Amino acid sequence: MTDLADQPLSPLDGRYRAATASLAAHLSEAGLNRARVHVEVEWLIALTDAGVADTRPLEPGQRAALRELVTGFGAEEVAELARHEAVTRHDVKAVEYFLRDRLDALGLGALAELVHFACTSEDINNLAVALTVRSAVQEVWLPAFDAVLDRLRALAIDWADAPMLARTHGQPATPTTMGKELAVFVHRLARLRDRILAVEITGKANGASGDFAAHVVAAPDVDWEALTSAFVTGLGLVWNPLTTQIESHDWQVELYGRIEHAGGVLHNLCTDVWMYIAEGYLIQVPQAGATGSSTMPHKVNPIRFENAEANLELAEGVLGTLRRTLVTSRWQRDLTDSTTQRNIGVGLGHGLVALDNLRRGLHEIDLDRARLLADLEANQEVLGEAIQTVVRAEIVAGRSAATNPYELVKALTRGKRVTAERLREFVGELGLEEAAAARLAALTPATYTGLAEHLVDHVR
Repeated sequence: MTDLADQPLSPLDGRYRAATASLAAHLSEAGLNRARVHVEVEWLIALTDAGVADTRPLEPGQRAALRELVTGFGAEEVAELARHEAVTRHDVKAVEYFLRDRLDALGLGALAELVHFACTSEDINNLAVALTVRSAVQEVWLPAFDAVLDRLRALAIDWADAPMLARTHGQPATPTTMGKELAVFVHRLARLRDRILAVEITGKANGASGDFAAHVVAAPDVDWEALTSAFVTGLGLVWNPLTTQIESHDWQVELYGRIEHAGGVLHNLCTDVWMYIAEGYLIQVPQAGATGSSTMPHKVNPIRFENAEANLELAEGVLGTLRRTLVTSRWQRDLTDSTTQRNIGVGLGHGLVALDNLRRGLHEIDLDRARLLADLEANQEVLGEAIQTVVRAEIVAGRSAATNPYELVKALTRGKRVTAERLREFVGELGLEEAAAARLAALTPATYTGLAEHLVDHVR
């Protein structure tokens, strides 16, 4: 049998690689190691800037050379780190030794003992994870999310005036417009987008139990809180002054919860669009060469929305596990968070596959306005709400002697098909004044949409 052991185990690195490859630069093991090197380099620069251990600030060229270790980090450096870790059996210690070797090559070997100075592994890891997740969300996930949001907004605007039978509890209900229904999703998703970006990503650099113990005993004259606050904020993060050995991960719990919430709304969009396609309201535009069914040539299956639906569920499962695990830690430290955080890319990756399919699916649908109008025409009884509400207003205004209009309309329409002609006759029998009678006589299911078209303006 042919050996297939070198094949991708996960579809994120196989079938869906094209959609998820951009995440690898941020959330792969190599991406994490580059971020660790970044944090270690900036910590060394911060220590020398503060004069720790009687050091002097580095020259501009020395700073640049150190930072080039980050910008130039690639396959050679990944392999070198792997060689170190094969000996250390510790990923962060491997980064420390990697940097010590590079300091020698840069003529900065005298500073070797300041690499990883007073740090526990979590001082480096919490900051590296924060940097990689922030960049993954802002540079990869968010543009994919925005592409879906932009397309959805365009469809909502284009179809703002397309009247459609609403379905509440699955039953024919007061008409709306397709554009307004899509605008509801745009409004929900735009609000959640703002909440995702509003999450404060925090970080710490306060030692093995979060108390600066090694820092103070090694350099008692240094204001370590001020130094580490400036260091963390200099990385573009929010300083967390009070932690155990680990940064408390609350920002991750909050972020993944909000992304998961957005995924739930997108899942709702998938199922609604799927049902609009099944109802014939939305038409799938056939793609050249594509096969809908292996046996039924006529079919165009809604695969984009079904794929997105499933991947959103997988993303929810992983992100939900991250939230539940990362919110707690045994006493000052345990390692459940370490292996859990290695799956951040899995959660966001499934979400990215879903967003890619949703975007493509939304570009492959069109609206059958004639089908919408035919369905409205066949459900005249939805005007019952309008009739009984107008009569109520006329009774209150003293312009009608009718009683209990709701019951009158219910007796006419509930569980029955009613023609437009019969409704007009019924209105004529109510004895309404001319203006109210004229409004109801002119009303059709297609025009009974209230402010639906105008409401789409809220998402323009």
